[in-house]
Amino acid sequence: MKQIPIKNSDLTASAIGYGCMRIGGSWDENPVSSEQYSTADKALNTAIEQGITLFDHADIYCRGKAETVFGKWLSENPGMRESMVLQTKCGIRPTWDGNGQYVGRYDFSYEHIISSVERSLKRLQTDRLEILLLHRHDVLMEGEEVARAFEELKRSGKVRFFGVSNHNAASMQLLQSYLPFKLVANQLEFNLIHNTLIDQAVTSNISPNFENQRSEGTLEYCTMNAVTVQAWSPIAKGALKPEGENSELFNAVQEIAHEYSTTPEAIMVAWILRHPSKIQPIVGSITPERIVAAAKGAAIDLTREQWYKLFTAARRKPLP
Repeated sequence: MKQIPIKNSDLTASAIGYGCMRIGGSWDENPVSSEQYSTADKALNTAIEQGITLFDHADIYCRGKAETVFGKWLSENPGMRESMVLQTKCGIRPTWDGNGQYVGRYDFSYEHIISSVERSLKRLQTDRLEILLLHRHDVLMEGEEVARAFEELKRSGKVRFFGVSNHNAASMQLLQSYLPFKLVANQLEFNLIHNTLIDQAVTSNISPNFENQRSEGTLEYCTMNAVTVQAWSPIAKGALKPEGENSELFNAVQEIAHEYSTTPEAIMVAWILRHPSKIQPIVGSITPERIVAAAKGAAIDLTREQWYKLFTAARRKPLP
């Protein structure tokens, strides 16, 4: 698989990353079963076989079990660590009610960032992270505290580079104003169905336009400031189906997949990769066949006509 630079850093990684959210099994307190370990092992090995080198985590995934499972896998495959880019996220402080429902808050305090990283490193069985992302914008963020935590983690060698996830352009600018070094990544939900990152640009002068504008300008900000955009849920969680509101898009994806003798997942990934911002899809399936199918997208260069055909079908209405 082709490699891409992680902008504002000296890192390179595979054009497609692997998201480890599901390898921990369940989001409850039950221990990881042998079957779940086996599923994770097969998924991770498949990702490696496809040439994927960036592995994405978060401290909350499966209540920390995803990192623990990965750490076990890493300890059994020690030669893999030097060739991979390992990243995790922190900042969400979950609590769990008696019914196992998630209720939480965000916390970018110095103490929480430092302790979260320490716990993640222990679970992952590694001494460093290439990238740390702040998971969602903390409205109560004290920028000086974040900067102090980041500088300490960088100085100690525990984290090399920093970024964010699910942040808009304004919240990125705010955070960047406190930091002595550049943010390197912003991980955002982006796929053919969830396409507001780009659709808001083409509808910016349409009236009335009362759609949610929280993402407006984010992709442009990242491009101008050399921040790598990582797309989570690039194949839309399997939501593309032959019936319902996305049926036209389903047919368009199938048609282009047939033209390339490839999979629909590959076309959905290739659509993201075609954007000039060099967006990095983060594939999160634990099914080996789907990982392989999505990875094929890295070798496909869609034409402008094909890209816009998919975009128009995804919008379910003509371009303005």
